[in-house]
Amino acid sequence: MEKNIAVIKGDGIGPEIIEKAIEILKKIEKKYSHKFNLEYVDMGGCSIDKYGIPLTDENLEKCLKSDAVLLGSVGGYKWDNVEPENRPERGLLKLRKEMNLYANIRPTKILKPLEYASTLKINENDSIDFIIVRELTGGIYFGKHSFETVDNIRQASDIMVYREDEIKRIGKVAFEMAKKNKKNIVSVDKANVLYSSKLWREIMNDLAKEYKEIEYKDMYVDNAAMQLIANPSQFGIIVTENMFGDILSDEASMLTGSIGMSPSASLSDNSIGMYEPIHGSAPDIARKDIANPIGTILSLAMMFRYSFNLFEEAEDIENAVNKTIEENYRTIDLIPKNMELSYKKVGCSEMGDIIMSKI
Repeated sequence: MEKNIAVIKGDGIGPEIIEKAIEILKKIEKKYSHKFNLEYVDMGGCSIDKYGIPLTDENLEKCLKSDAVLLGSVGGYKWDNVEPENRPERGLLKLRKEMNLYANIRPTKILKPLEYASTLKINENDSIDFIIVRELTGGIYFGKHSFETVDNIRQASDIMVYREDEIKRIGKVAFEMAKKNKKNIVSVDKANVLYSSKLWREIMNDLAKEYKEIEYKDMYVDNAAMQLIANPSQFGIIVTENMFGDILSDEASMLTGSIGMSPSASLSDNSIGMYEPIHGSAPDIARKDIANPIGTILSLAMMFRYSFNLFEEAEDIENAVNKTIEENYRTIDLIPKNMELSYKKVGCSEMGDIIMSKI
C-alpha cells in the first residue's frame, strides 16, 4: 500500500512526540512492505513565527491533497497576545473545517496496569472502555464572535448554531459505531436550557427509533460530567456537540491515568482523517525529553485503522504499547509521587524506542 501523509509537528512538545511516532511508522512501513510518503507542514505558532499566520494556503493545500494528517500539538503561551482571529488554534479550526472533519473520535480505556494512576479508585469488576463521538465543525466554536464596547462597558458574544443535517450526520456516526462495537449510546446535551440542544435531542431521538436494537438514553451535560466520575463504566458511546465534547473528553482522559495516553481521530465522509493526541503543546516541558508520546503513537494506530483499513498494523502498535506498560515502563506523568522506585522511569525518546522494539 502507498499513502501520502501530511505531518504537522506543531509547537511545544509536538516535534518530539511526532518524531517517535514517525519512527514507529517507518518500522511498520518496512515490516509490512508499505510506502508512506511524508509531507511536513507548518501549522500553529511555528507558522505564525515563519509566515505571520497560523496556516498558509499552501500548507492547507498539502493537507487537503494527503490521505491522512498526523498532528503533534499547536499553541502555547508565546502566542497568548496574538489577535484572537490569528491565534495558533485558528489554524487547527480552519483545517478541520476545510477538510470537513466533522466527527471526532476519542476512545477512553483504562489499561489494567495503569488503574493505580486513574483519578478514580477502580473496582475489580469495573470495565471502563468507552468512546466519545464529538461533533467538530459546528456549534459555538464556528459561530459568529464579537467583542465590543457599548456605553463604555465591554461585552462579548459567541453564537452557537447547529443545523439539522450537522446533528444527523454525527448521530449516524455514533449509532453505526455502537452497532459495530455492540455498545450503548448516551447523547449529551443541555436541552432544558439551550434551543440548539432541544434540536439536538429531537434529532437524536428520531435516529434512535431507526436503531431500535441499540440501548439509548439522553443525559444533560452537567449530569454527564458527574456520571463520568461517579460511574464511568455505564458508558459505551457518548455523542455530543463540539464544546461539550471538548470539555468531557479532557475530563475522561484523566480516568486513563494521564492525558498523555489519549489518542483521537477526526474523520470526514471519506477515508481522509486527522490524527492527534488530545493533550496540548505543554511548552513548559518541551525539549526536556519527559513528554509522554503514547497518545501520539496510539493516534498513529487509529490512522492505520480508520483511514487505511490496516487493522493488523494498528493492533501491532497497540499491542506494543500494552506490552511496554505491562513491563512497568513509565514516563513521569504515569508515576505517582513517592512511587518512583516501583516503575522503570523513561523519557519520551526511550519510551518510543521501547514500544518500537516490540513491533
